[in-house]
Amino acid sequence: MAELKVLFAASEVAPLIKTGGLADVSGALPAALRAIGVDVRVLVPGYNRVMAHLAQHEVVATLDALSGFPSSRLLSATMTNGVPLLVLDSPGMYQREGGPYQNASGLDWADNAQRFGLLSKAAAVLGSSASPLNWHPGIVHCNDWQTGLTPAYLHFAQGAAPSVITIHNMAFQGIFPPAMLQELGLPPSCFDINGVEFHGSLSFLKAGLFYAGHITTVSPNYAKEIQQEELGFGLQGLLATRRDDLTGILNGIDTDEWDPAGDPYLARQYSRADMAGKAANKEFMQSRFGLNLEPHVPLLGVVSRFTEQKGLDVLLEIAPLLTMLPVQLAMLGTGDAQLQMIARDLSHRYPGRIGVHVGFSEELSHQIEAGADMFVMPSRFEPCGLNQFYSQRYGTPPIVHATGGLVDSVVDCTAATLRDGTASGFKFYGMTAGNLIAAIRRAVDLYRDRGKWETLRRNCMAKDFSWESSARAYREVYLKVLREM
Repeated sequence: MAELKVLFAASEVAPLIKTGGLADVSGALPAALRAIGVDVRVLVPGYNRVMAHLAQHEVVATLDALSGFPSSRLLSATMTNGVPLLVLDSPGMYQREGGPYQNASGLDWADNAQRFGLLSKAAAVLGSSASPLNWHPGIVHCNDWQTGLTPAYLHFAQGAAPSVITIHNMAFQGIFPPAMLQELGLPPSCFDINGVEFHGSLSFLKAGLFYAGHITTVSPNYAKEIQQEELGFGLQGLLATRRDDLTGILNGIDTDEWDPAGDPYLARQYSRADMAGKAANKEFMQSRFGLNLEPHVPLLGVVSRFTEQKGLDVLLEIAPLLTMLPVQLAMLGTGDAQLQMIARDLSHRYPGRIGVHVGFSEELSHQIEAGADMFVMPSRFEPCGLNQFYSQRYGTPPIVHATGGLVDSVVDCTAATLRDGTASGFKFYGMTAGNLIAAIRRAVDLYRDRGKWETLRRNCMAKDFSWESSARAYREVYLKVLREM
């Protein structure tokens, strides 16, 4: 069989540019695919931060101005993990102060439709007979709404490769006025319920879901949830219709970056075979967050966006009750200003019990995973999630709401699952304060039985969350799409 070639198009890729989990996937999955023999190249916009990382690169092509898009250049480089990188260099579109999607004031860029229409169009050109490159992909793999128009462009292109689109979060759909259709160079015929139209607007994500050869999402359970009204965000009917072309594949993690035995951020490294360092990391965290140095009081860790989606409003509501169990709470994150204010206020009202750091810190996120006794993720919905993987890898059992990928990746601790070695955390069903408190109480009760708690920790650390199995599942999707052409 000829070598499988894949163009992986994404709006962000770690470590070059990151706002969320999409970047982690875009950085790790292509490397895992290459490790099993798939020839992958990643296409990403040339934002300021991306261009700053390009120590060595070459111009490999120029894309002429098309439709309403300016001309642009394609730069070739290599990421630190060895994955070939194609950078879409269009300074007027991407080289700005601020983030990939928003300006420094937190407002969406007014021309996001054009910016990510250009990214989608470039991916489609590279996947068609019009490509200026000698390398021609057999599959174009798109990610989220920012590359959602790619399958639509490919549908109307000559000599086009088939496409796959991955949904990382259905809540973000790239919805724009219908007048954008002409500027984006799409034919009027596709502005239809069987096309890109969504309640009178143009939806980038719907375009991808309608025209792609196959749809994947980041956990098997989330693939089921998005076919229902509650989490389908208006596209559940389309997804249910395409259920035979919809596959949930659980994300993996970078097990080299997230390894307590070699993590440079930790006060003391440790492993499943020698967990003595866990106590040292807990003491370090208590000190760093201004908590009482009480080794036998359970320390709950949180690394999260401060949003209602993540359930932080409910966690903050019950925080005073948690201090009476007693437990300590160490929180890292940023987001909703009101929730941040409530968290800071709680840290002042309950000194020694609640510690809060507002902001983002890669170093501190590693230290919380290692130093906490338990990790709390009360997300209302969570397509996949990553911290529950990190927590288990660090012997820190997660407490999770049973939704999305949290269902697929955490086994609830019961007498039976603890006995058979599968238990790896605590789940609660139904997003209420009472259910969350009950799950935390269950965890605290088990924590007091040191023998059972050590068994649970070791269960967690025995789990394999590497990207290899995920990469093999994606390769099977690619091959299925090619067989069906």
